[in-house]
Amino acid sequence: MRRAKATLRHHAGEAATQMDTPSPRPRLVYALTEPGRFVLELNTLLLAHPWLRRPRGGDGHPVMVLPGFMGADGSTAALRYYIRNWGYDAQAWGLGRNLGLRASDPDFENRLAERLGAIVRRQGRRVSLVGWSLGGVLARELARACPEHVRQVITLGSPIGGNPKATAIWRLYELATETRLDSEELQERIAGMAQPPPGIPCTAIYSESDGIVAHEVARERESPLTENIRVNTSHVGLGYSAAVMYLLADRLAQPDGAWKPFRRTRLGRIFYA
Repeated sequence: MRRAKATLRHHAGEAATQMDTPSPRPRLVYALTEPGRFVLELNTLLLAHPWLRRPRGGDGHPVMVLPGFMGADGSTAALRYYIRNWGYDAQAWGLGRNLGLRASDPDFENRLAERLGAIVRRQGRRVSLVGWSLGGVLARELARACPEHVRQVITLGSPIGGNPKATAIWRLYELATETRLDSEELQERIAGMAQPPPGIPCTAIYSESDGIVAHEVARERESPLTENIRVNTSHVGLGYSAAVMYLLADRLAQPDGAWKPFRRTRLGRIFYA
């Protein structure tokens, strides 16, 4: 974790500049329709369930799923259910509710790294990280700190663009964590997170109709090891979307060390941009 902290401090100035610029915001209509769209997406998942639950010939490597802000392992149960059915060792993150990086819990990063290390020691294989919303931010930082343990990172609607105020709930985050997003301590922690972790394949799944996280900050910077895949779903529905589940199955099936970007078929272009 020392390497990660050094990198964060190095980019602190860049993060401060981003915090001072106007932040993109999710459209209000998308935020207001989140509950209704989630119900529709959940029903669609139930219809697709018989097809999605089929084994996909997974190689059994471990996959750790990190929940979003204020979420715990129960919120990722559906994701882990399908991942396990596909033939992988689905792992919860096991750290309670996700309150993210905050000055009041300086040992949090070490505990997260220890959890990853325990999975690697038990399995003897590198881990794929799937992070939903804030969980995706933490997954990328974990990959940056422990690249030797991480196979790939997949984020779902995560504010990875380096501007934590580009969400509809940033004030709630400050209230719940008693942490100011413009504080020097937190700026050091989030600095540089817009840069993908070097040498780690990163897939960002995002939605332009996301009512919680502005889609402008939910995308990876382009590089040979990054990709951005757009879906049409709510933010809350990202963990229950049939289209997202199909993407996860495809991305997790990539051979270790032989990652290739998602290939969109003609039919796939209807669902994925």
